[in-house]
Amino acid sequence: MKPSNWILIASLYVTQFLPVSFFFMGLPAILRAQGKTLEEIGALYLLGFVWVFKILWAPMIDRISFGRLGHYRGWLIVMQTAMVGMLLLISQIDGLGNFPLLVMLGLVLTVFSATQDIATDAITCRLLPAESRGIGNSIQVAGGLIGIMLGGGATLSLYPQIGWTGCFLLMAAVLCACLVQILFFKEPPVSAGVVQQRVPYSRIWKIWREPGMGTWALLMMIVPLGVGMIFAMLSPMLVDIGWSLEAVGFTLNIVGSLVGLAAVSVTGVLIKKIGRRPILIATAFIQAAIILSVLPLASGATAMSVILPGVVLVFLIYNPVATVMLTIMMDRTAHGSEGTDFTVQYSLYSFMGFLSGTIALQVAGAAGYPVIVAIAAVLAIVAGLLSIRLYRAEPRVASRHDVDAGSYPAAAQARG
Repeated sequence: MKPSNWILIASLYVTQFLPVSFFFMGLPAILRAQGKTLEEIGALYLLGFVWVFKILWAPMIDRISFGRLGHYRGWLIVMQTAMVGMLLLISQIDGLGNFPLLVMLGLVLTVFSATQDIATDAITCRLLPAESRGIGNSIQVAGGLIGIMLGGGATLSLYPQIGWTGCFLLMAAVLCACLVQILFFKEPPVSAGVVQQRVPYSRIWKIWREPGMGTWALLMMIVPLGVGMIFAMLSPMLVDIGWSLEAVGFTLNIVGSLVGLAAVSVTGVLIKKIGRRPILIATAFIQAAIILSVLPLASGATAMSVILPGVVLVFLIYNPVATVMLTIMMDRTAHGSEGTDFTVQYSLYSFMGFLSGTIALQVAGAAGYPVIVAIAAVLAIVAGLLSIRLYRAEPRVASRHDVDAGSYPAAAQARG
């Protein structure tokens, strides 16, 4: 694949996460400093469920083309332009003084971002050959991490100097740079039969009837639970032992993201060299050991030498797990319905991630942090055992290529 296409994929994932991470990670700190209540700030996190429910309009992205602009390229141009316009609009309002309007505009921006993500995933599935998907998904996860660092870290740090308007204009400028890349991008052609097919909405549930999808669905539901529970508890656990908000933010958003970037880079190469199966099984079981390394922090330890290794290790495994899972999701997509197929799987996976955090905080409040660590470790072991079962039943993960609009039969081609 051309270097320019690799750069475009990276840019797309960075820019779609940049404004969203500002809303989820940077803006809450600004609002809290302005005296907003935790209940008000909590409304921002509800925007995250847009990324779960984007499954409802994913078939539309696969169906509708934009003529000379291209199919997914057309969606990328429209959504990137729409996000730039929304950022410019938000830059001109008093978002802190009119919080309901800010949330409403933030919802629209999140819908644009989630829609672009569908098209980005689809074009990535179409661009990447099987042997490059591990590296491609490491770039996807890395792009999200860079977006988090820029939106939740760098933009927030610049806020005292450039203010509300400056932050949103800066983000809009970064998105414009990516828009220029999209305009010069040439979408790869596909066969006429695939272009003309109309992806039915029934594809949302029919995909689960394909061979091996039952075990795979169960795995997608269990894998994010263990590490997701621990990830959700890191911030409150660190605050509870006396860390300042600044220290927590720097450790989790900056240090954690840098560790995650290094980890996903290695993961992508390993997937390409030794395949999906060993990486999936290894990361699942390694999760259990890393989760247990957080037990001192969960028990109230405060010594940096004791708690910091566990925190760093969580980031070391959290992103590689996502990388290999996304790679296998991509393998299980069909030409002509890439956006729908990938989104259906990712929506289930991300929903369980949201759910794990909610459950963890509720149970921890009643039973304490150590209980959650124990539960999370057990779930990680179950995920490892289920990974072995998946590959016993289906030794080689198939990739779908030629797809009929009605039945969508799978064409088996070996993957990792």
